[in-house]
Amino acid sequence: MTQTAPYTLIDPLLGDSEAAELLELFERFGSYGMYSEEGLNEGIGEGLPQRFDAAFNFVNTGGRFGRHEELEVLVARTNYFRETYCYGDEVAAPGIEIMRDHPALIEAARKLYGHDVIVPAIVYANVLVPGQELAVHTDVPEFRGANRKTNPEWLLVVMHHSGLFEQWRMPIATAVAWFQRAEGGEFAFYPRGAGGGPSTVPASFNTAVVIDTDSVFHGVDRVRQTTVEMPLLKPGMRMVSDGPGTQRWRVKTEDGELAAWDFDEIRLSISWKAYCFADQAERQAWVDGSDDIDLDTILDTLLDDLRGRGRLKGDRPGSNQDLAEMLVDEYIKFPPAEQVAA
Repeated sequence: MTQTAPYTLIDPLLGDSEAAELLELFERFGSYGMYSEEGLNEGIGEGLPQRFDAAFNFVNTGGRFGRHEELEVLVARTNYFRETYCYGDEVAAPGIEIMRDHPALIEAARKLYGHDVIVPAIVYANVLVPGQELAVHTDVPEFRGANRKTNPEWLLVVMHHSGLFEQWRMPIATAVAWFQRAEGGEFAFYPRGAGGGPSTVPASFNTAVVIDTDSVFHGVDRVRQTTVEMPLLKPGMRMVSDGPGTQRWRVKTEDGELAAWDFDEIRLSISWKAYCFADQAERQAWVDGSDDIDLDTILDTLLDDLRGRGRLKGDRPGSNQDLAEMLVDEYIKFPPAEQVAA
């Protein structure tokens, strides 16, 4: 019997005045770049995007509902905007502390893992424009000695899905909160596993879900498209505000403007992540780096496992890209696309 992953729904998340302050912060921040602009991998997986696992699956399947379109349209649909408001004690958006230190989020994280020591770590905004959706994926996990600053993001995802590195894994609680009134954009997730079918939560204003997004597949259903054609969003573009109080957002390119929308047409979510430690000793091991794993150990462990599975004979594949694609194909098993009526 498949066990259902735990999660907590919070409604409302913030008081009315706090929610208003957060919306002002979003507008005041003013300019949002594309998540796809994160650099290509170097070394292992060289030349591949950081999250090529989710991107390739989205293009190959047509997303959660298997909608097949031209490649450039599919890419644009999941090429969304993101900016980080705070990372640890580094605060890029003053005022975000009302969410970073929110007691209800900390308590939900404590409940998620049954761990007492909760350390809020990251708060960032994801912005989807009309017609966009977020490819089904699991988030980038962390391990002692291995995180997105030291290793390719797809490799960290492979590590977790392989189940071979749990003794180094950093349990992370994630809250996804919504602060817009756009139509569509439901949060779809698979609490019963990749083969267990999805559940959905509406992206209702000032609500949140707290869940282990490193383990549970999830995505965002399509935001209602308000233009005849999907604008072909590409790396290098930015979404910028017309200014405080205007509630108007535009996508800027090197040559000018691609599209513009009112705030109520776009989908704003703010994600919160916290490390969850069983006790202070476990937290101290993380701080000290006294039980870290290195890249050589990671690759040797994965290669040995591939040989044991009969997927690899002898040395590693001929190229770093071949090895990267083999690892993703072997260990990350995405939920199947659903069939929709024509």
